[in-house]
Amino acid sequence: MSSDSVLRLFAEGSTVVLQGLHRLWPPLFEFADQLAADLGHPTQVNAYVTPPSSRGFSAHYDVHDVFVLQIAGEKHWRIHAPVHPDPLRSQPWEQRRDEVAAAAGGEPVIDAVLRPGDVLYLPRGYLHSATALGEISAHLTVGVHSVTRFAAAEAALDVVRELAADDAELRRSLPMGVDLADPGSTADDVAAVLAGLRDWLDRVDPAEVADRVRGRTWAQVRPEPVSPLAQATAAAGLSPDTVLTLRRRLRCQLRQPADGRVALVAGRRRHEFPAATGPALAALLTTGELKVADLPGLDAADQLTLARRLLTESIVVVADAGLPPA
Repeated sequence: MSSDSVLRLFAEGSTVVLQGLHRLWPPLFEFADQLAADLGHPTQVNAYVTPPSSRGFSAHYDVHDVFVLQIAGEKHWRIHAPVHPDPLRSQPWEQRRDEVAAAAGGEPVIDAVLRPGDVLYLPRGYLHSATALGEISAHLTVGVHSVTRFAAAEAALDVVRELAADDAELRRSLPMGVDLADPGSTADDVAAVLAGLRDWLDRVDPAEVADRVRGRTWAQVRPEPVSPLAQATAAAGLSPDTVLTLRRRLRCQLRQPADGRVALVAGRRRHEFPAATGPALAALLTTGELKVADLPGLDAADQLTLARRLLTESIVVVADAGLPPA
């Protein structure tokens, strides 16, 4: 949208929304990342700038928790109890528009004015609306995307679907000429399917479900971007004195060695390394930064081999890497 259009719409009472500031402004990189690490749930930061005496949005609810940080001007907030407690991402307020409108006409549970420095916490599902008072008002919203038990249910069903594909009975075709419009014609098949799925559900490993929830959650946290050409140049010119820095905001976990390999889970990806590299990887994850020569438990050649792979897999970066002169 052009800047003159933004000016016109703002003058007409529209709110300017700046999405994803946690990916655009360095101070918020650190704030959102540390908050996510402390809470165990992904976070995001948006900004809302509302013209004087205007309301940003009609009463609605969010499907994630929100901290409102008032940073300029004043804003009058009206909060109402949920019409649908703890909504999932697939249950936005538009699905209950009439209920929301009716509830918003009642007595609020909070009716307050936020001034610079004030903070308001809104659990997901709580109805809210806000109006700027007298001057331009600006606030940040820190969204907390709660990891729910439903996420575990989704992960468990994904595992069941994969396991059930190995069930020969479930792979059988329905009879030729079956009338799918008649539920009675498939009743026996459906019953067999449900029995089979219950059997497979009993075989699901809770640890695998938990790991899938972790993978999906970590995938929502974007690590710092890398400069492909500069890092490739650094990988080609590695020396014992090269400093490796763990890629910021990349969630990592080292798994116990098995079958001569050690697994490094980084974000949603899983990397397999020789078990001998375990102490070096553990030291890097602990310190966040090491010289190649300081990777413990490896000879010089293996240190360079591990460092090169960590660079090309975008697990570490060389902070001062640059392209060679033309």
